[in-house]
Amino acid sequence: MSPAALRILCVDDELPILRTLAANLKARDYVVDLAPTGEDALRLAAEHRPDAVILDLGLPGMSGIDVIHGLRGWTQVPILVLSARDDEHDKVAALDAGADD
Repeated sequence: MSPAALRILCVDDELPILRTLAANLKARDYVVDLAPTGEDALRLAAEHRPDAVILDLGLPGMSGIDVIHGLRGWTQVPILVLSARDDEHDKVAALDAGADD
């Protein structure tokens, strides 16, 4: 890992998606942290201070929207939502909560 490598936090409860994101990002020299739950995401974000977050909205327990609110309480890290949800309400709620895209 080079000192300038960017750290990406990937949050999804589907292991194949996490593996795919990790493989693709690591191949491009990113440092990658993986979180299968919202609680894990907030803990890892606090411990490792990612440069960006890729976040699924549909998580067990704490929702992706709750994770966004939790992160926005102390950081302005870019948050990209990656979700199978196609409901406009979910997309608007994520952006209103502080997601960047």
